[in-house]
Amino acid sequence: MFKFNSKLLAFAAFVCSTGLGVAQDNKALIDVLIQKGILNQEEAANIQKDLAKSVAASQSKTIISGRLYVDVSEVSAKTDAGVKVDPSGFGTDVKRFYLGVTHQFDNMWSYNINTDSSFSSATGATSTFIKTAYVQAKFSPAAIVQVGSANQPWIPFVEDAFTLRYVEKTVTDRLGVGNSADWGVHFLGTSNMISYNFAMVNGGGYKNPTRTNSVDWEGRVSIEPTKGLVFAVGGYSGYLGKDSNSAPAKQKASRVSLLAAYSASKLNLGLEYFTEDNWGNTTGVASDSGDGYSAWGQYKFDKIWSVYGRYEHDKLSKDLHPSLEDNAYILGVQYAAIKGVLLSLVYKNDNIDHPTTASTVTDYSEIGMYSEIKF
Repeated sequence: MFKFNSKLLAFAAFVCSTGLGVAQDNKALIDVLIQKGILNQEEAANIQKDLAKSVAASQSKTIISGRLYVDVSEVSAKTDAGVKVDPSGFGTDVKRFYLGVTHQFDNMWSYNINTDSSFSSATGATSTFIKTAYVQAKFSPAAIVQVGSANQPWIPFVEDAFTLRYVEKTVTDRLGVGNSADWGVHFLGTSNMISYNFAMVNGGGYKNPTRTNSVDWEGRVSIEPTKGLVFAVGGYSGYLGKDSNSAPAKQKASRVSLLAAYSASKLNLGLEYFTEDNWGNTTGVASDSGDGYSAWGQYKFDKIWSVYGRYEHDKLSKDLHPSLEDNAYILGVQYAAIKGVLLSLVYKNDNIDHPTTASTVTDYSEIGMYSEIKF
């Protein structure tokens, strides 16, 4: 009889652990075995404990990922007087190397850490930072909490719509009117066509986890009314990590951002706009404001070849330096070599009108080969 019961116990454990029924069915099967006198209460409890351990083990997994942005290009950088300055010349840059580890404990709990390394041929400097390091609790797709340094609500979202981050940062990121990641508490989720992300952060960005007198707030809400069409609005308010006891901030910075993007099998279009007040000017006395926009388009001939372009116009000091303007554009041809490897022949041009200092680079152009390698 003992051998017979042992076989039944093994069979019941096999049925439950291989997912031939949901949790309720597993419990119902054990209840039937108890009623038939095949299992007693102690044996049933032991089976349920073993099943819980088996399920937890099957849900646990670790993912290692990497992403490399590298370019070989010729740069020409000139001041308003026509003098060529650094980083003019030919060279290779590792703009970014991300190495990340994500461990899934179970369906709810996970942990992520992602390092950010870069090398500049212009300065010869190599730097490495921890970009993301957080614990995540996923209560449901509509309620996810991340504590630590995690992606901010706006910039990574726009990067996903732009799809060409390895060629250039988004306008908000390039001009420094936002952080791609920061230390704090992040709440995000999706529900049908709506997605959202709200963050309470230190304000100094992932490179500066310093604690200050107050926290900053950033949020985004987006809607996808039909597949591929996305509209989003975002906002930021805070002191950018500058409100300390020894040097209190004098003004609060704020930003409002808008995005409209469309993506289909052959076409990718987008428009990002922002307006800001006192960004980078929280310790100053005089108020300032700025705005800008970026429009891009990409046409895919097939799964391998595509062409793209982006135009950007910015005014970052409308009050203190109203004549200061920045106009930039990018043209490129992309080749998808193999899975995980993208190559682009790129031309960039950036012109600044009426700079505030004579040493400012007002005429910047670059041509070269950009690449993204990821796993």
